[in-house]
Amino acid sequence: MNVLLPLLVVGSACLTASSSSCPYPPGRWCSSMESAVQCGVLKQCLESDLFRSRRAADPVQVSLYYESLCPGCRYFLTMELFPTWLLLHDYMSVTLVPFGNAQEKPDGQKFTFECQHGEQECLGNMMETCLLNMTDMAFPIIYCMESSADVTGSLESCIKLKAPELSTDKVMSCVKGDLGNQLMHQNALKTKALNPPHNYVPWVTINGVHTEDLQTKAMNSLFTLVCDMYKQDPKPPECGGPSQRHHRSYCHTQ
Repeated sequence: MNVLLPLLVVGSACLTASSSSCPYPPGRWCSSMESAVQCGVLKQCLESDLFRSRRAADPVQVSLYYESLCPGCRYFLTMELFPTWLLLHDYMSVTLVPFGNAQEKPDGQKFTFECQHGEQECLGNMMETCLLNMTDMAFPIIYCMESSADVTGSLESCIKLKAPELSTDKVMSCVKGDLGNQLMHQNALKTKALNPPHNYVPWVTINGVHTEDLQTKAMNSLFTLVCDMYKQDPKPPECGGPSQRHHRSYCHTQ
């Protein structure tokens, strides 16, 4: 059976994953030695200098405090945050905190949670919290879930699509067990520690800071905000700075 493998354009070359078991999207093939080896593109990544750090400044830290079924949260995560991260992942870090406007109550050694959009939202929050603790592919999986019509019902299919090596049963064991309960408690503490306190979601902080101006800019164009906040002169090529590579292509007369 022929297997169609994706291409990644690097400079003037095209990389093709040589292994159909490669679990990473093309944009992450050269993100680490491990991913390059697993996808069979180590030689090409080394030749293209993609292992060389292009960061001349600290990454912009973007944190999102949200709820899994909040319409505004879903829109921001899928239409602003994830696309910006795909383009600027070398220059930004993303922290996701699923909790939002939920309420936490102690129950013996554990906690119970009430969510703004009901039990399904609490389930979605817990699924995404466990994913964030279990795999470095959590963000793509969460994007897949939040993009679907059924956030919680798409967990298994999104895991199979984005991280087939991850066991859905293990994720659900976390969701239903003590680990998930304690992880969600930590999310509650992080949310309650916000200064100023959040009064809506999605709530965005940039480098640990929230202002209404930063929130508005993030909602309007997170890409532009991250590029503006990234302290490098000149700006990276992705932000409109000078390109590190020069390409010439000609069609000669015969």
